Amino acid sequence: MINKGFIVVCFIFLAIPFAKAQDGKVEVVKDTLISLLQEYRAFYSINPTASKAVSLEPKTIDKSKARRVKVRGFRVQIYSGSNRNEATNVQNSFIRQNSDMNAYLDYVEPNYRVKVGDFTSRSEATAYMRRLRGTYKNVFVFVEDVWTWQ
Repeated sequence: MINKGFIVVCFIFLAIPFAKAQDGKVEVVKDTLISLLQEYRAFYSINPTASKAVSLEPKTIDKSKARRVKVRGFRVQIYSGSNRNEATNVQNSFIRQNSDMNAYLDYVEPNYRVKVGDFTSRSEATAYMRRLRGTYKNVFVFVEDVWTWQ
């Protein structure tokens, strides 16, 4: 009586000479929306493209020759409530304590919101949010258009 394993092994050895890898070219079919998404993300610096050199050095900008532009970035919300006077007080208090940081007051019915900073990376905004957690309650990071120098 012939063992089933022996039959399988014989079949494999007989099939090997007839087995071939696929010959030919691979055609990549890509939806046009992917290219549009990649261009959008590159324009708003959401994902750096491979052509951009990555530098770990801090970027220094000569503000006399640069211009301010809006890019997709992050802000830290430090206040949200329906009282306009309280929102203005929080904004003014923050500006007095942090003269180097911008503070913005927005009204989205029914609440006033105070958001601070113009961060181009989420990690910077998150680090700043952690610093503010002891001073302000309900501190959050939001994605918004922010001002930066180019």
